[in-house]
This record gives sequence, structure tokens and C-alpha cells, in this order.
Amino acid sequence: MLNTGKLAGRTIFISGASRGIGKAIALKCARDGANVVIAAKTAEPHPKLPGTIYTAAEEIEAAGGKCLPCIVDIRYEDQVQSAVEQAVQKFGGIDVLVNNASAISLTGTLETPMKRYDLMNGINARGTYLVSQKCLPYLKVGKNPHILNISPPLNMQPHWFKGHVAYTMAKYGMSMCVLGMAEEFRDDGIGVNALWPRTTIGTAAIDATGRGRAGSRSTDIMADAAYAMLTRDGRSYTGNLAIDEDVLRDAGVRDFEQYSCVPGHDLYPDLFMDETMEELNKERPSVTSRGTAGTSKTSKL
Repeated sequence: MLNTGKLAGRTIFISGASRGIGKAIALKCARDGANVVIAAKTAEPHPKLPGTIYTAAEEIEAAGGKCLPCIVDIRYEDQVQSAVEQAVQKFGGIDVLVNNASAISLTGTLETPMKRYDLMNGINARGTYLVSQKCLPYLKVGKNPHILNISPPLNMQPHWFKGHVAYTMAKYGMSMCVLGMAEEFRDDGIGVNALWPRTTIGTAAIDATGRGRAGSRSTDIMADAAYAMLTRDGRSYTGNLAIDEDVLRDAGVRDFEQYSCVPGHDLYPDLFMDETMEELNKERPSVTSRGTAGTSKTSKL
């Protein structure tokens, strides 16, 4: 999806943007000439994960944006407040907030220590609420202001709670913020929405599963979908729990193979999506053992 320049000069505050989906969204905004605030914890190189807030900042400025990297753990109110104040001092305000930071542990009730429960809820639900609260006074006077949470539709099927109820509660808390804040700040013209991928996304989280990225799409699909949402009029586009592919289809995108980490390879549905691999891949070309396009044949997860 091509950039339009609509975010030029606007200030985008993104939590957890040193790598993965958050960084991809930051780079997409930077190509418009946006000011990007990275609020994340990674200041020193991680032994297993690529990137820091400073390497991400270099990439953002190389892409055409301006960047303010801030060391922030969004569980702590003073750190969030400081980052917001630094952003306003440097760029004059905040127009867009992307609540991307998240913690995940797909573990059952007996296997989830309270420390891990507190981490997930502290970052996902509480952190989203906190960062939104601190940015809202500036969003209320921003240019076409938006809040975008990277969180799922509120699928209440019991199997999405079984096995990882703590994570589901924490992630759904982010989506509940969307429903509440969209209505609370509707008269202020702030668009509050959520975005979630239809398929798994090729990030470090997928690498940690040992499954590899072949069945995933790249972070570019989430960046393009986020861009499409953030450039819409927030006064009329608000309260949506959107899926990346649906957003891009509405924006006129038809070629989704461009986003596949391995074009033609069968894709995995992401968490909270009620479709099987067979349903997801039914209309897609797949790569046969000879490397030519063929009919996708997959089994139910």
C-alpha cells in the first residue's frame, strides 16, 4: 500500500516499537514524514532479540521521519508521563497513539505464576489504559486524532479462554478500552479502534515457537492496515475491532501474497480467529513440491 503523505508532520506515539509490528508501523508512518515517539524498554541489545529503541530510531529517520526514542516500561505511570511530556516538548503535541506493547504467555491457570499474570495484565490492559490516559489531553487537540490498539475482536467462544485465560483476559482488556473510549471521546473526534491479524505474523514471537515463519505473513500487512486506519477520519471511523485483511480489502488491496513470508505457503490463522487452516487457505494458490502454483490442501487445526 502506497504512502499518501497524510501523516506528514503529525506526531505518532507508539509503545513497544523497537521491533516487530510496532516498528513496522513506525517505519510506515515515517515514510510520510511523521514524527515518531518510540516508548519501549529495550535500550541495550538483547541476546536473542534484534533491535533497540536507538537502532529503530535510526531506521525511522532514514525512512524520512523524525524520532524521539524514550526508555519506558508502560507499567510505571511516572515513566509514561515523562515520555509523553518529552514528546510534547519536542514535537508540540501528540496526534496518534498506537498501543502496541504486549506480553504473552499461553499457559493454563495452574501453569501461570501470579508474577506472569501481573506482567500480562500490567502491560496489556493496564498499560494500554495508562498510556491512553496520559496521551488523551493532547489527542483532544490533535490533528485527526486516533488511538489504535493492537488487540483482537472480542470472541467469547470458550475455547479462546481455555488454556490461556490470563492472556485472553489481558488482551481482551485492550479491546474493551476501544469500546469504552470510542464512545467516551466520540464528541472529541478521536477515532479509537483495534487492529488484529487474520494470520500469524512473522515476528520473534513466532520464532520462539520453533515453527518458523513460512506459515505467517510479514509485519508489513499490519503496518499497511494501521496506516489505512490512521489516515481515515477519526470522527466517523471509531469503535471498530478490525482485521488487517478486511481493512486492506476495503482500501482496495487485492494482492495478499505480497505479504506472505513464503509466498504460496499455507498460512496459519492467528489466535481468536474462528477459521481453520483449510478455510483460510481455500482460495489461495499454494506452492507444490515442484515450486508451481497448485490447489491448497490443508487440514483442520
